[in-house]
Amino acid sequence: MSKKAILAILDGWGLGMNPDVSAIDKANTPFIDNCLKNFPHTTLEASGLAVGLPAGQMGNSEVGHMNLGAGRVVYQNLVKLNMAVENGSLGQQKVIQDAFDYAKRENKKVHFIGLVSNGGVHSHINHLKGLLTAAHEFGLNENVFVHAFTDGRDCDPLSGKVFIRELQDHMEKTVGKLATVVGRYYAMDRDKRWERVKLAYDAMVEGVGEQSTDALASIQKSYDNHVTDEFIKPIIMIDSTQTGNVVPIAKITDQDVVICFNFRTDRGREITEVLSQKDFPEFFMRKLSLYYVTLTNYDKTFQNVHVVFDEEVLYETMGEILERNQKTQIRIAETEKYPHVT
Repeated sequence: MSKKAILAILDGWGLGMNPDVSAIDKANTPFIDNCLKNFPHTTLEASGLAVGLPAGQMGNSEVGHMNLGAGRVVYQNLVKLNMAVENGSLGQQKVIQDAFDYAKRENKKVHFIGLVSNGGVHSHINHLKGLLTAAHEFGLNENVFVHAFTDGRDCDPLSGKVFIRELQDHMEKTVGKLATVVGRYYAMDRDKRWERVKLAYDAMVEGVGEQSTDALASIQKSYDNHVTDEFIKPIIMIDSTQTGNVVPIAKITDQDVVICFNFRTDRGREITEVLSQKDFPEFFMRKLSLYYVTLTNYDKTFQNVHVVFDEEVLYETMGEILERNQKTQIRIAETEKYPHVT
């Protein structure tokens, strides 16, 4: 009788270097212990160059599943984008240049939205800095704004101030003003929790949130209230030069340019949907008529979204090989993991 083989992926399971601080080593795992004791085994690297990431960059669920399913190293968008920033070609991409040209010609605002950190899982602050440099070199010296999503999940939960300060320093040298700050818990939901997304939408479109003239002080206020970066409620930067009426630095309005600089697709999808694709009347969110740009293809069904780097098509994957050999497949997932496992 033929033997059956099972590939079981334990997402997040690994071999710790220090058993004293390893939850896995401290847990009661008799089945795994028995397998390691009685059966041949080896280890795989799940980070850095072994999975197509920069050296030293931690892996993640999407990257791991992609490399396993492809059966080879798949160079990730992070590597491609890092190279594009280093050689100056990111801002020279036709999609970016066309967006800048439209904004300059029509005198429209340019809004950069995305995760501001060096986590490298969904975005990287260097990519935003490269885009701001490109905007400056193009001559967009006014009407350039950043709507920053704070991280705290793929990096230190209290590092948001460091990255916002780094961003502000770069904008002083190039171009741009900070318009809003909000935690990724709201701006980057991927589980159709539209009530969360609404807080980010209302901040960027309606100017709803805590008004501030000092982003760093407002973030520190959140820390003092035991609210870490991931969960920071919307902060609306206001124009301190205005007298009388309090005016937000910038709101996203119809015909503006919006550039979402997250390169991973799953957590950029919903905010893109509410801004540019679909009305959500039950949450009082309407889609805007925008010149919308994404670094990668968040969803093939999205209309009128300009993609800078379209996705690479992988051939000879595990699914293809199984199909070629008349093996039955069924793919089932929930909203949290479906982009990775299906």
